[in-house]
Amino acid sequence: MAKLTAEELIASLKEMTILELNELVKAIEEEFGVTAAAPVAIAAAGAADGAEDDAPSEVTVTLTGISGSKVGVIKALREITGLGMMEAKKLVDDAPSAIKENISPAQAEELKAQLEEAGATVEVK
Repeated sequence: MAKLTAEELIASLKEMTILELNELVKAIEEEFGVTAAAPVAIAAAGAADGAEDDAPSEVTVTLTGISGSKVGVIKALREITGLGMMEAKKLVDDAPSAIKENISPAQAEELKAQLEEAGATVEVK
């Protein structure tokens, strides 16, 4: 059997149909014991690991205190959490209190801005 050059191999691949290419990939996977998807999955996992080191994917918003109106903070808490008046008041009275846990950093920043506008001091971890 004559050895094909890279150009000849590419030219023959261009002439194949999608079904023929799919069969070729399956045959190569079986012959050499590899899968076509594995390198992509490994590369994606490596990229995800690097991103996690830079910034957390989930954070907690904690009410640490009140610097303004207690009533305003209670109203903001009720709006954010859906709690009743007594439950929201208890969170304020028991500060520091976790308001929302395991949320995205972007959502945490929005909540922090809302609460600080209402007169709360907030920490995002």
